[in-house]
Amino acid sequence: MGNRSRKRRLNPLVFAPCLAYLCPFKSNFMKSTLSIFSIAACAAGMFSAATVVHAQSRLDLPYASQAAQVKQRGGVTDITITYHRPMVNGRKIWDGLVPMGKVWRAGANENTTFEINTPVSIEGKQLPAGTYGLHMIANADTWTVIFSKMSVAWGSYTYNQGEDALRVDVKPHPIEMEEALEYEFEDLKPDSVTVTMKWEKVAVPFRVSVDLNSTVIASIKNQMRGRAQYSWEEPDEAANFCLTHKTALEDGLKWADLSIQNEERFENLSTKADLLQAMNRADEAKKVRDHAMELGTPTQLYTYARGLQAQKRSDEAMSIFQNVAKRAPQTVFGHLAQARIKSAAGDFDGALTEAKAAEAATPIDAQKQNIHVLVTRLEQKQDINK
Repeated sequence: MGNRSRKRRLNPLVFAPCLAYLCPFKSNFMKSTLSIFSIAACAAGMFSAATVVHAQSRLDLPYASQAAQVKQRGGVTDITITYHRPMVNGRKIWDGLVPMGKVWRAGANENTTFEINTPVSIEGKQLPAGTYGLHMIANADTWTVIFSKMSVAWGSYTYNQGEDALRVDVKPHPIEMEEALEYEFEDLKPDSVTVTMKWEKVAVPFRVSVDLNSTVIASIKNQMRGRAQYSWEEPDEAANFCLTHKTALEDGLKWADLSIQNEERFENLSTKADLLQAMNRADEAKKVRDHAMELGTPTQLYTYARGLQAQKRSDEAMSIFQNVAKRAPQTVFGHLAQARIKSAAGDFDGALTEAKAAEAATPIDAQKQNIHVLVTRLEQKQDINK
């Protein structure tokens, strides 16, 4: 070795801490490289403990384009959009910062993601449940909205059309200035909603729809495999959903029977009776309903009869009002039942007397106010059953 001069070799490990600053994006390749460098450095004893920690960690610092998340539920379907919000900052956005005709990340930083927990349709095209990278292609008249199976990329730089789950074309429309990019849920319906991306003076909407009945029934079936199957309330709620939406009536009848098996009550017996009626099994429905009437309180019976009136089943309702009037004539609901029976027969004076008696008998202010509305109508000779 002696006095021979030798060129010093620069060890690449020395520069590992700097790589995090030279690459402001969160690259998986970079993270892997830093990790390899750090392990090698520890083995060679070249880094201090502090340096190793610095190379392996990143501070949680704010992005210039702030993170955001919006969520909407339709039926039992949750739609969640996670994105970053770039600002206009006086820049030319369309055909400037965002090139026209090219795939754009529809936000900033990591993939904008579109997550759904049930299948949906986007502009009438089916999309399975899952998490997708959301991209867009801007054009003058028509935009393409892309749902990619790759949802963890950085922006659209590694976008691969072969990973598309779905593409739809939609029409943009002009809006007032939006400084920060945002996603909004608009035009909400029971089974659909419009998702709108807004930035600068452009809005890009796409419609998300769900098959309400099938997704809810599938969800109920899953829930009924848990603790819900051991109570009376949840199976009765499930049966009532089927009844109200006139769907999966056989499943509804099974859930009504399960509820009755767990605890026989007026509520689940009347639900079963209504399901049987809806299934055109009138004789069975009458038998179950008669048994329900034996268990029901005057309040329950009166409320049930009012529900029948709402369904235009007036004869059945009047029969139950008569039952209430006979069983509890001096109670609030006994007087109300008699008021409705007499009003239906055109005896408005008799009905008015019963309604005033009901108003005087109730201690509940809100109920008293509701009854007073009936009193007023009867004073004007109006049938309170209509």
